[in-house]
Amino acid sequence: MITLALHVDYVKVKPVEKAIESAEQLNKEMESIDMKEALVAFLAVEDGDTESAVDSMSAQIEEHARKVNTSNILVYPYVHLTDKPANPSIALDFTRKVADALTSKQFNVKRAPFGWYKSFELRVKGHPLSELSKRVSGKEEAVSQSIAQEAQTKSEFFIMTPDGKLTPVDKFDFTKYRNLKVFANYEIKKSRVYERDPEHIILMKEHELVQPEPGSDVGNLRWLPKGRLMKKLLERHVTDTCIREGAVEVETPLMYDYQHPALEKYLNRFPSRQYVVTSDKKKFFLRFAACFGQFLIASSSTFSYKSLPLRMFELTRYSFRREQSGEVAGLRRLRAFTMPDMHTLTADLEQAKRDFFKQMEISQKMMSDIECDYEVAFRILKEWYEQNKEWYAEIAKTIGKPMLVEMFDRRYAYFITKFEFNVVDSLDKCTALSTVQIDVENAERFDISYVAQDGTRKRPYILHASVSGAVERQIYAILEKQGMIRSKGGVPKYPLWLAPTQVRIIPVSEDQMEYARALLHSMKGKVRADLDDRNESLAKRIREAEKEWVPYIIVVGKEEAASGNVTVRRRGDSKQYKVDPAELISEIQEKTAGYPFDELSLSKELSKRFSFI
Repeated sequence: MITLALHVDYVKVKPVEKAIESAEQLNKEMESIDMKEALVAFLAVEDGDTESAVDSMSAQIEEHARKVNTSNILVYPYVHLTDKPANPSIALDFTRKVADALTSKQFNVKRAPFGWYKSFELRVKGHPLSELSKRVSGKEEAVSQSIAQEAQTKSEFFIMTPDGKLTPVDKFDFTKYRNLKVFANYEIKKSRVYERDPEHIILMKEHELVQPEPGSDVGNLRWLPKGRLMKKLLERHVTDTCIREGAVEVETPLMYDYQHPALEKYLNRFPSRQYVVTSDKKKFFLRFAACFGQFLIASSSTFSYKSLPLRMFELTRYSFRREQSGEVAGLRRLRAFTMPDMHTLTADLEQAKRDFFKQMEISQKMMSDIECDYEVAFRILKEWYEQNKEWYAEIAKTIGKPMLVEMFDRRYAYFITKFEFNVVDSLDKCTALSTVQIDVENAERFDISYVAQDGTRKRPYILHASVSGAVERQIYAILEKQGMIRSKGGVPKYPLWLAPTQVRIIPVSEDQMEYARALLHSMKGKVRADLDDRNESLAKRIREAEKEWVPYIIVVGKEEAASGNVTVRRRGDSKQYKVDPAELISEIQEKTAGYPFDELSLSKELSKRFSFI
């Protein structure tokens, strides 16, 4: 299904004559249409479109209408948008359903008659969002019932303060909480599309970290050595953290049978769009999380209450979600991404709540490790909140700052509550990283049980956790924060343990090259150091190290070579310091203790490196 949406000052439509025999009967409203300040959605239904395309398309049109702030929508069947039109009866049915879905959202909707030649007149507005084309297709993706149900779910938004009190969003004083206000507005209005490149897209190119892969689908990336190093260190860190917390590490397939009874039901309870693959006339889907792989393992395992809570972890490289093309952007929203997935089986709700709290604190530590600020959101089934107010008050006290609460009236997915840590980026878009959810459905769906203390078999409650969020989003968050610091005239920097180069050694002249190489050799395996041995001016080499955000720049001149000490510039500090190289190594190792370490795979001599741009 394809739409061309135009935001117009006015539109006038009159049917002239039937274009096909099966043209629909005109009603009085269709005989002459005149709308002002409207969104005109020219719509073509394509061969192979399914009911899921109706939900997706109506959601696309709704989102666009809200973005341009209009309540008037004209649905205009326009077969000329496609060279593979659907059967007219199906096309008419789907067009009506799109219009009906938009009407149910309280829009003023009119529909141009199907199967007629029509004359029309309109005037398009001139702003950047006045023209937009979209395609959704049941042939390319599967859209879960959960997405459609989520769109129909009624939500109320509140701010919960550290004392546990709830205040409606429109009554809360945001004076001291700029980012929380941005986040609340973002969640309520749900405007997801970037209008220009945010900071992280600019920086990931400048620093040669990662690039879009034009030979693949949108939202698939190729990682260059510096970016791959950062990603690898983040992957190791979250894996090590989860294993230290008692998780058992597993690995599961990328592709699953679409007709598997438990999986088919789960697909419709997970709010995500899936890639569908056909092989030997069977349908498979690419995993969008590690949930079902771990659930199938748990289902075939035998365990008792003594093993609970039982944590299972996998770092998925990759998970796949067929995000809408207009929302795919940089590292923020991808179609193939690396997700650290941990699932915890718990004996009862009290044990689930205790582990939920513990995993929330681990998630706080993970956000601190990448040095990123965040806003907190809780999404809660209203009935569950009423039964657990004191628990949420304890959580609010631990968070220690106001947080957004979305209260929904019915479950549209498998969880009764979850939290998310969200970053606000340079364009005031918000993105979730860490999350933990309490699942009350999937133990039954996947036939997971444990032997209780009394010898009976019981269903566990399941926690879904990604204590860091997608690894790509961690790098997005780092770059966005540092990009905003740069744009305000500050000094951007990587967390020291993630800096691709921690120490840059710059000899003043060729005379100090031998000592500089010896210094580089002494740092091997201890800190990430490289040597700028190029035949460039000292000033230029220092400037380029600063552009790369190198935390420590060592300048080696005659005095340093003779004394065995070095002159160090620490990033963000205008002063220079004379230090012993061993002391510098110790300083860096102390600051990065507890984090994984690895070498950068590029040559340590800059004269031998090449550009990826």
